[in-house]
Amino acid sequence: MTLTGLEVFAHHGVFDFERERGQRFLIDVELSVDLRAGAGGDDLARTVHYGELAEAIVAAVERDPVDLIETVAERVADVALGFAERAMNPAALGFAETAEARVTVHKPDAPIEASFADVSVTVVRTAGDRP
Repeated sequence: MTLTGLEVFAHHGVFDFERERGQRFLIDVELSVDLRAGAGGDDLARTVHYGELAEAIVAAVERDPVDLIETVAERVADVALGFAERAMNPAALGFAETAEARVTVHKPDAPIEASFADVSVTVVRTAGDRP
């Protein structure tokens, strides 16, 4: 499942003016989950609800400004893996099935003097990476 180009306005960055003014961040999330249960029964409760996932990611990116987009990416990966866990096994404390989140955080308006198209970081995390 892929969610691409989720736009969030937030106040992350190492410079004071980034924290004060804020800027847009674009988030891409790719989840590796077994979708057969949801598809087999045509049951939204047995799959990842991408609308709710998007809302949770927006909330995670908007809260608590940090310096690095690496930190934002880790935060989003944690949210995404939590959704995969709950969707596939609501009673699970951890997700036993294969679940991976590939998260890219883009900072297209980064304060760089040179002309550039994008700055981004990507993290790949599995359910086993979670504490």
